[in-house]
Amino acid sequence: MINVFGSLVGPEELEEIRSSLEAQWMGIGPKTASFEKSFSQRRGLPDFVLLDSGSNSLYMAVKLLDLPPGCEVIVPSFTWIACAHAVVLSGCVPVFCDVNPDTHNATLSTISAALTKKTKAVMVVHYAGLPVPVEEIAQLGLPIIEDAAHAVDSQRQGRSCGSLGDIGIFSFDAIKNLAMGEGGGLSARNPLLAKRARQLRYCGIGKSGFEASANRDRWWEYQVTDFFPKMLPSDIAASIGLAQLRKLDGMQAYRREIWETYQREFIDVSWLIRPQEAPEGDRHSYFTYCIRVEGGRRDALAKFLYQEGIYTTLRYHPLHMNPIYRSKAKLAVCERLNDEALSIPLHPGLKKADVEKIIGAIKKFKA
Repeated sequence: MINVFGSLVGPEELEEIRSSLEAQWMGIGPKTASFEKSFSQRRGLPDFVLLDSGSNSLYMAVKLLDLPPGCEVIVPSFTWIACAHAVVLSGCVPVFCDVNPDTHNATLSTISAALTKKTKAVMVVHYAGLPVPVEEIAQLGLPIIEDAAHAVDSQRQGRSCGSLGDIGIFSFDAIKNLAMGEGGGLSARNPLLAKRARQLRYCGIGKSGFEASANRDRWWEYQVTDFFPKMLPSDIAASIGLAQLRKLDGMQAYRREIWETYQREFIDVSWLIRPQEAPEGDRHSYFTYCIRVEGGRRDALAKFLYQEGIYTTLRYHPLHMNPIYRSKAKLAVCERLNDEALSIPLHPGLKKADVEKIIGAIKKFKA
């Protein structure tokens, strides 16, 4: 079976892990600090705080804004559940907005339609790595959380995604462009928020161990600054991340090659709607290649490809349609995407023969 998502790991990652194990650094340590520095430099971020997952990074981001309990945070419905969960777990209410049918991103217009007097923040998601024009949404004057989980290499007019809003979060799980197995992190425009994130990530302990009591005899004592869950990264994950960071350019180039091959080969497939390219001056991360199939034939295509040994999926089932959120929203585009959108394989682990097989199978399908 050809997987829809995947990573590319090898001897570089094994060597980094080996050196950490030989140094007896399994938890947070020097590799974590090294990754934070290297990643922030590459992305042009003022700072970067590594955490244990992108989902927890979203929760951290909402908490850092110190929003009033019960207030509303606008979230695009066409995204992963962690976006809405972070809002709910922070004591706020997610209000879902629609997205643009071509970009799958929230826009100033779709967000404005969901605004109320209770709205205190906005969350945007760079779907598949295609940059959201955050500067337009900033006109609303509300704090913006940028979910750049798909956008590790994306840029908006020369600025890195994840640095465009008030807080930007990243994900490094096993299927992301830069894969650690599990991992995430955040950056903030206000350096005090990044400092606060470092204080919170270890159960709210500002500092720990000998560092906490360098000027005291009892170095085992520490001060708790807040009630907060543990979100510490590990040097094992950071080791993998460092190796992945060094080969990210090559992996991104191959993702782009696959993307461009699909775009070229599918241009004459009349029943298939191709994903939108990044505008001039922007840079895409090519996390997923999401096509649309109109006329109620998407499911038939997915089943046909599965029978051909090609796995596909929908990224994502609209959140407002999930009963747990008790949303009464009617979002026409998200509901349309729920019936038409399909992610086909795109990742650096694909062989050229895999790509050819995928293209051939889709062209063979009788829509």
